[in-house]
Amino acid sequence: MTRIWLIRHGEPAEQVKDRCYGSLDIGLSDKGRHQMAEAAQHLKAESASVIYTSPSARALESARILTTTQSCPLETAADFREINFGAFEGLTYDEVAARYPNLYRQWMETPTEIRFPNGENFKEMQTRVLRAFETILREREGQTVMIVSHGGVNRILIAWILQMPAASIFCLAQDYAAVNLISFTGGTPCLQLLNYRAPFL
Repeated sequence: MTRIWLIRHGEPAEQVKDRCYGSLDIGLSDKGRHQMAEAAQHLKAESASVIYTSPSARALESARILTTTQSCPLETAADFREINFGAFEGLTYDEVAARYPNLYRQWMETPTEIRFPNGENFKEMQTRVLRAFETILREREGQTVMIVSHGGVNRILIAWILQMPAASIFCLAQDYAAVNLISFTGGTPCLQLLNYRAPFL
Protein backbone atom coordinates (compact mmCIF):
# COMPACT_ATOMS: atom_id res chain seq x y z
CA MET A 1 0.00 0.00 0.00
CA THR A 2 1.16 3.52 -0.84
CA ARG A 3 0.15 6.16 1.70
CA ILE A 4 0.24 9.85 0.84
CA TRP A 5 -0.24 12.46 3.55
CA LEU A 6 -1.25 15.85 2.14
CA ILE A 7 -0.55 18.56 4.70
CA ARG A 8 -1.39 22.23 4.36
CA HIS A 9 1.09 24.72 5.80
CA GLY A 10 0.33 26.42 9.11
CA GLU A 11 -1.15 29.88 9.46
CA PRO A 12 1.02 32.45 7.62
CA ALA A 13 2.33 35.70 9.06
CA GLU A 14 -0.21 38.44 9.81
CA GLN A 15 0.83 40.78 6.98
CA VAL A 16 -0.93 38.64 4.35
CA LYS A 17 -4.31 38.63 6.08
CA ASP A 18 -7.09 39.35 3.55
CA ARG A 19 -4.52 39.57 0.74
CA CYS A 20 -3.72 37.47 -2.32
CA TYR A 21 -0.51 35.66 -1.45
CA GLY A 22 -0.10 32.70 -3.79
CA SER A 23 3.53 33.28 -4.71
CA LEU A 24 4.50 35.74 -1.97
CA ASP A 25 7.34 34.21 0.03
CA ILE A 26 5.92 34.64 3.50
CA GLY A 27 6.70 32.56 6.58
CA LEU A 28 4.54 31.28 9.42
CA SER A 29 2.97 33.17 12.29
CA ASP A 30 3.66 32.03 15.85
CA LYS A 31 0.27 30.32 15.78
CA GLY A 32 1.23 28.61 12.52
CA ARG A 33 4.40 27.22 14.09
CA HIS A 34 2.38 25.90 17.01
CA GLN A 35 -0.14 24.32 14.64
CA MET A 36 2.61 22.53 12.76
CA ALA A 37 4.30 21.38 15.97
CA GLU A 38 1.01 19.80 17.00
CA ALA A 39 0.59 18.24 13.55
CA ALA A 40 4.11 16.82 13.81
CA GLN A 41 3.21 15.17 17.09
CA HIS A 42 0.02 13.76 15.60
CA LEU A 43 1.97 12.23 12.70
CA LYS A 44 5.01 11.04 14.64
CA ALA A 45 3.99 7.37 14.42
CA GLU A 46 4.08 7.56 10.63
CA SER A 47 7.42 6.38 9.26
CA ALA A 48 7.61 8.54 6.16
CA SER A 49 10.18 7.69 3.50
CA VAL A 50 10.40 11.32 2.39
CA ILE A 51 8.76 14.69 2.92
CA TYR A 52 8.19 16.75 -0.21
CA THR A 53 7.53 20.45 0.22
CA SER A 54 6.58 23.44 -1.83
CA PRO A 55 9.54 25.86 -1.92
CA SER A 56 7.38 28.67 -0.49
CA ALA A 57 8.68 29.84 2.88
CA ARG A 58 5.45 29.03 4.73
CA ALA A 59 5.44 25.45 3.41
CA LEU A 60 9.18 24.90 3.82
CA GLU A 61 9.05 26.14 7.42
CA SER A 62 6.09 23.84 8.07
CA ALA A 63 7.90 20.85 6.56
CA ARG A 64 11.00 21.49 8.66
CA ILE A 65 8.85 21.35 11.78
CA LEU A 66 7.57 17.94 10.67
CA THR A 67 11.16 16.69 10.45
CA THR A 68 11.40 17.02 14.23
CA THR A 69 9.37 13.80 14.48
CA GLN A 70 10.31 12.18 11.15
CA SER A 71 13.77 10.85 10.32
CA CYS A 72 13.60 11.04 6.54
CA PRO A 73 14.88 13.31 3.76
CA LEU A 74 13.20 16.63 2.98
CA GLU A 75 12.95 17.51 -0.72
CA THR A 76 11.54 20.64 -2.35
CA ALA A 77 9.18 20.21 -5.29
CA ALA A 78 8.58 23.41 -7.24
CA ASP A 79 5.43 22.07 -8.90
CA PHE A 80 3.67 21.97 -5.51
CA ARG A 81 3.76 25.77 -5.10
CA GLU A 82 0.48 27.71 -4.81
CA ILE A 83 -1.06 29.42 -7.83
CA ASN A 84 0.65 32.59 -9.04
CA PHE A 85 -1.85 35.45 -8.78
CA GLY A 86 0.38 37.66 -10.94
CA ALA A 87 -0.64 41.32 -10.71
CA PHE A 88 -3.00 40.48 -7.85
CA GLU A 89 -0.18 39.33 -5.56
CA GLY A 90 -0.03 41.31 -2.32
CA LEU A 91 -3.26 43.21 -2.97
CA THR A 92 -6.28 43.02 -0.70
CA TYR A 93 -9.45 41.66 -2.23
CA ASP A 94 -10.97 45.16 -2.08
CA GLU A 95 -7.98 46.55 -3.98
CA VAL A 96 -8.33 43.87 -6.65
CA ALA A 97 -12.05 44.67 -6.99
CA ALA A 98 -11.29 48.38 -7.37
CA ARG A 99 -8.39 48.04 -9.85
CA TYR A 100 -9.64 45.09 -11.90
CA PRO A 101 -13.45 45.10 -11.56
CA ASN A 102 -14.17 42.87 -14.56
CA LEU A 103 -11.50 40.33 -13.72
CA TYR A 104 -12.54 40.35 -10.08
CA ARG A 105 -16.14 39.58 -11.07
CA GLN A 106 -14.96 36.75 -13.31
CA TRP A 107 -12.75 35.41 -10.51
CA MET A 108 -15.63 35.35 -8.03
CA GLU A 109 -18.05 33.77 -10.53
CA THR A 110 -15.78 31.24 -12.27
CA PRO A 111 -12.55 30.95 -10.23
CA THR A 112 -11.14 28.01 -12.20
CA GLU A 113 -11.47 29.80 -15.55
CA ILE A 114 -9.73 33.12 -14.98
CA ARG A 115 -6.16 33.79 -16.03
CA PHE A 116 -4.53 36.10 -13.51
CA PRO A 117 -2.72 38.95 -15.29
CA ASN A 118 1.00 38.10 -15.47
CA GLY A 119 0.21 34.94 -13.51
CA GLU A 120 -1.29 31.50 -13.99
CA ASN A 121 -4.67 29.98 -14.63
CA PHE A 122 -6.13 26.96 -12.87
CA LYS A 123 -5.42 24.54 -15.71
CA GLU A 124 -1.72 25.37 -15.71
CA MET A 125 -1.51 24.85 -11.97
CA GLN A 126 -3.49 21.61 -12.17
CA THR A 127 -1.18 20.26 -14.88
CA ARG A 128 2.03 20.87 -12.92
CA VAL A 129 0.59 19.57 -9.63
CA LEU A 130 -0.69 16.32 -11.15
CA ARG A 131 2.58 15.85 -13.06
CA ALA A 132 4.57 16.01 -9.82
CA PHE A 133 2.11 13.79 -7.98
CA GLU A 134 2.12 11.07 -10.64
CA THR A 135 5.92 11.05 -10.56
CA ILE A 136 5.82 10.48 -6.79
CA LEU A 137 3.32 7.63 -7.20
CA ARG A 138 5.66 5.92 -9.67
CA GLU A 139 8.85 6.47 -7.71
CA ARG A 140 7.49 5.87 -4.20
CA GLU A 141 5.16 2.93 -4.72
CA GLY A 142 4.58 1.01 -1.48
CA GLN A 143 5.97 3.81 0.70
CA THR A 144 4.55 6.43 3.06
CA VAL A 145 5.09 9.95 1.77
CA MET A 146 4.26 13.39 3.15
CA ILE A 147 3.59 16.39 0.92
CA VAL A 148 3.53 19.81 2.56
CA SER A 149 1.99 22.45 0.36
CA HIS A 150 -1.05 24.68 -0.01
CA GLY A 151 -4.82 24.65 0.02
CA GLY A 152 -5.00 24.89 -3.76
CA VAL A 153 -2.58 22.01 -4.30
CA ASN A 154 -4.43 19.76 -1.86
CA ARG A 155 -7.80 20.54 -3.43
CA ILE A 156 -6.49 19.67 -6.89
CA LEU A 157 -5.14 16.32 -5.71
CA ILE A 158 -8.20 15.38 -3.67
CA ALA A 159 -10.56 16.38 -6.49
CA TRP A 160 -8.51 14.24 -8.88
CA ILE A 161 -8.80 11.25 -6.55
CA LEU A 162 -12.58 11.77 -6.20
CA GLN A 163 -13.04 12.56 -9.91
CA MET A 164 -14.67 15.86 -9.02
CA PRO A 165 -15.14 18.57 -11.66
CA ALA A 166 -12.77 21.50 -11.36
CA ALA A 167 -15.61 23.90 -10.59
CA SER A 168 -16.38 21.95 -7.39
CA ILE A 169 -12.93 22.03 -5.77
CA PHE A 170 -13.82 24.88 -3.42
CA CYS A 171 -16.35 22.58 -1.76
CA LEU A 172 -13.29 20.92 -0.19
CA ALA A 173 -12.24 22.62 3.03
CA GLN A 174 -8.49 22.86 3.68
CA ASP A 175 -7.70 24.56 6.97
CA TYR A 176 -4.24 25.66 8.07
CA ALA A 177 -2.16 22.66 9.23
CA ALA A 178 -4.91 20.25 8.21
CA VAL A 179 -3.89 16.74 7.14
CA ASN A 180 -5.43 14.47 4.52
CA LEU A 181 -4.61 10.83 3.84
CA ILE A 182 -4.84 9.05 0.50
CA SER A 183 -3.98 5.37 0.16
CA PHE A 184 -3.38 3.40 -3.02
CA THR A 185 -3.90 -0.36 -3.15
CA GLY A 186 -3.23 -1.97 -6.51
CA GLY A 187 -3.31 1.48 -8.06
CA THR A 188 -6.81 2.23 -6.72
CA PRO A 189 -6.98 5.39 -4.59
CA CYS A 190 -8.98 5.80 -1.40
CA LEU A 191 -9.44 9.05 0.50
CA GLN A 192 -9.15 7.96 4.12
CA LEU A 193 -8.95 11.31 5.90
CA LEU A 194 -10.02 14.81 4.86
CA ASN A 195 -9.11 18.18 6.40
CA TYR A 196 -8.33 16.67 9.79
CA ARG A 197 -6.92 18.84 12.52
CA ALA A 198 -6.06 17.42 15.90
CA PRO A 199 -8.56 18.67 18.52
CA PHE A 200 -5.94 20.89 20.12
CA LEU A 201 -5.36 22.83 16.88
